[in-house]
Amino acid sequence: MTMKVYRCSQGCENLSEVLNRARQKQVLIRRRGGEVFRVIPEHPRKSPFDVPGVKTKAKTSDTLSAIREVRQRDAKR
Repeated sequence: MTMKVYRCSQGCENLSEVLNRARQKQVLIRRRGGEVFRVIPEHPRKSPFDVPGVKTKAKTSDTLSAIREVRQRDAKR
């Protein structure tokens, strides 16, 4: 499939086709004045905090205790 160039009016009339084609290949829309626009799909971005959970036998109290210990150690520095 080669790159497709639509006139602005064609792109509006065939928007669904333009978007479907843009999934596969580059699509350009040319305005009457000569301006050219590229249509590309937006890929969803994942958060860097979207990570799988970790199974552990630690309890909440263990985690809080470790945090207190590190904070006390840092306070002494």
